[in-house]
Amino acid sequence: MPTLTIIACRMFEDEIAYLMEEDNSVDNVIIIENDESYGIRDKLSKAGVDVETKTMVNLLNNPLPDNQFNIVIQILEFALHAIPKKLKDEVYTNTKRLTPISDGILLFYGLCGNVLSNIEQDFADYPCPVGILRENNGETVDDCIGAVLGGRQEYLDTLKSFKGEGAFFLTPMWAANWRDMLVSSGFGKDKNDIETSRYVFNQVGYKHVAKVDTGINYEKDFHDHVDEFANLFDFDILHVPANLNTLKQCYSNFKKELY
Repeated sequence: MPTLTIIACRMFEDEIAYLMEEDNSVDNVIIIENDESYGIRDKLSKAGVDVETKTMVNLLNNPLPDNQFNIVIQILEFALHAIPKKLKDEVYTNTKRLTPISDGILLFYGLCGNVLSNIEQDFADYPCPVGILRENNGETVDDCIGAVLGGRQEYLDTLKSFKGEGAFFLTPMWAANWRDMLVSSGFGKDKNDIETSRYVFNQVGYKHVAKVDTGINYEKDFHDHVDEFANLFDFDILHVPANLNTLKQCYSNFKKELY
């Protein structure tokens, strides 16, 4: 039985937890312990999914059972997006480290400024397949927002529906971490620097917050966080439907390649 490793931005925490909760074929879920792992660990535990946490060293030196379907999850910090080269270096370094114990590695990332656009080709000669999130037409997803909207066309259609007025997208994970994400995205100097963020939003023409309700309810204060964000920046709230079929299909297709 295979070991599928998932390396992911923390913004995909909810979606990965949802996939694990729904997949009855998984025998073991192992989370690599780091500063970003507590969220998905707690969500899966509360959902009744048995999880085991291991350090990277422990995992690499103690083989997983080969008679069971194992999922290894490594969550990387979302602040890496602030420095594209650092993001690429971290993803590539961890992919290299985990290929020896994996039968396949699926990256829960999009193009992310194109820094990961060649990763499948770059790992083509490694002992296990490395994949990245793709749409049904084979195109790599743009980012975590495009992934939960269903793909690039759905993303573009949503943007067009705003009729030229800027909107800041909030998924449940974005909403729970919006202060830190604004700093990582260059919208503020620190997480309490609301005035700089407001100035930047005004300069780029943002007037709305696009509330993307994925239907995944691990973040219990999602609606309150969106309301807080909208009130602080005087934004209207636009309700945007999510579509998780692209993520589900990508995960399912990659699994089938391992059997």
